[in-house]
Amino acid sequence: MQDVTIGDITIGEGRPLAVIAGPCVIETEKLALEVAEHLKRLSEDLRFPLIYKSSFEKDNRSFETHYRGPGLEKGLAVLAKVKKETGLPVTSDVHRESDIDAAADVLDVIQIPAYLCQQTSLLLKAGESGQVVNVKKGQFLAPHNIESAVSKIKSTGNTRILVTERGSSFGYNRLVSDMCSIPIMKEAGGFPVVFDATHIVRLYGIPSKDPKGGLPQYVPTLVRAGVAAGANALFLETHPDPPAALCDAASQVRLSLLREVLETAFEIAAALRKRNLA
Repeated sequence: MQDVTIGDITIGEGRPLAVIAGPCVIETEKLALEVAEHLKRLSEDLRFPLIYKSSFEKDNRSFETHYRGPGLEKGLAVLAKVKKETGLPVTSDVHRESDIDAAADVLDVIQIPAYLCQQTSLLLKAGESGQVVNVKKGQFLAPHNIESAVSKIKSTGNTRILVTERGSSFGYNRLVSDMCSIPIMKEAGGFPVVFDATHIVRLYGIPSKDPKGGLPQYVPTLVRAGVAAGANALFLETHPDPPAALCDAASQVRLSLLREVLETAFEIAAALRKRNLA
């Protein structure tokens, strides 16, 4: 499996468990900076590689009235400020080809949303940017099918690729995670696998502002299982006050609880590395 380097961070087998974290969507510059600074202090304290994530646009909301973010120009300006003031690499969803060039000037990782993981034109344009591309496996795909998305990006000459497991459809409006998908995606794609524990607990069909729209109490369980299954990085959406969040309010981890979740994850990751080196 090929390692992927993002600035001073290297993600891969035998490497420290990396974390991609932040609010689901950019709400205000103030909130973005506060969360980024909190996460940076946490990463320095627990000594883990961190990438800040918050989307400038969420174009797949359930209704047109739901908040979608500040948009490309304003959102990238916020992420650029986060990057400048904290030194953290940043990532966001990118939904359309026309946004890739501007996004690549700011983002260290271009994230392809799960619903768009088969969009050939988008994947090719992202690959041509030369930036790291993180493809979220659609919940409608089998784990080994991630090979198709990886192949499209590699065809551009870009081998800076991450793939993310974020659950699979289980009947209507429910997701489950087959932990075997992590080693399967490693083998099929040949690149590091990120495990997204926060989107798996969303209960689709229920507005994310509704407390019944997610089961965040199970995020720690999923994190432990994902790390034990061999994930190379974690993806965790987090917010200081999840019920007040403008997107995915019922599934984000409360920022004050993130330390405990990560401490356990790092203990499991360290035990696995020790065993593999023995």
